[in-house]
Amino acid sequence: MLTSLRTARGVIRSLRLYYGDRPRHAAMEALYRRFVAPGDLVFDIGAHVGDRVAAFRRLGARVVAVEPQPALVRTLRLLYGRDENVAIEPVAVGRRKGTLDLKLNLENPTVATASKQFIAAAAGAAGWEGQAWTKTLPVAVTTLDDLIALHGLPAFAKIDVEGFEAEVLAGLSRPMAALSFEFTAIQRDVALAAIERCVALGYQRFDAALGETQTLVCGRWLGAGEIARWLQELPMAANSGDIYAARG
Repeated sequence: MLTSLRTARGVIRSLRLYYGDRPRHAAMEALYRRFVAPGDLVFDIGAHVGDRVAAFRRLGARVVAVEPQPALVRTLRLLYGRDENVAIEPVAVGRRKGTLDLKLNLENPTVATASKQFIAAAAGAAGWEGQAWTKTLPVAVTTLDDLIALHGLPAFAKIDVEGFEAEVLAGLSRPMAALSFEFTAIQRDVALAAIERCVALGYQRFDAALGETQTLVCGRWLGAGEIARWLQELPMAANSGDIYAARG
């Protein structure tokens, strides 16, 4: 009972945080409009409570929302279950199909993770005070390649999986035109590995957004070496953000 109440409180907190900021919604749409056109297919890997799903739908895209946490899957179905242009996949994504142990943060479900290294890096780090992963849940795992086989090749994929981004990209062999993946200052090695994987997949142009600003900050497209140096030079206070990669 206590666990259910904590989970519900965490979900409600996320709904208020991510759906209650109209200026943020406008900035998000302006950012994603660079990559997404009406009628495009988009993958939201780590959909959480679906605020990005909402942005992609406002842009006229079709969305595959991928989220393994049962409470968040229920939330997504309540919000988007009647939308024929949103498919909800209640699974995790990794380098191969199977199962994995998902570590849940009941007070803050947005930072659930399949990475023990992520939890270790967060321990005692500035900006991560008070975070606790107190429940383990076995979940099914699919790959980006299998999602593409099932739903088609998307124009864009957003990947936000708390330290598991490089593992997700390892399961992709047929790249889409552009994608984004989250980085954290406490685990830059994961982001560097994701950049390396992007290069292997043919991505040549990179930019980034800090935190939840939804604004590209580099001012121009950078090469892989440039974005890697930018990432390595960020102060710890930057905390997190997203790297955007485009082909051609």
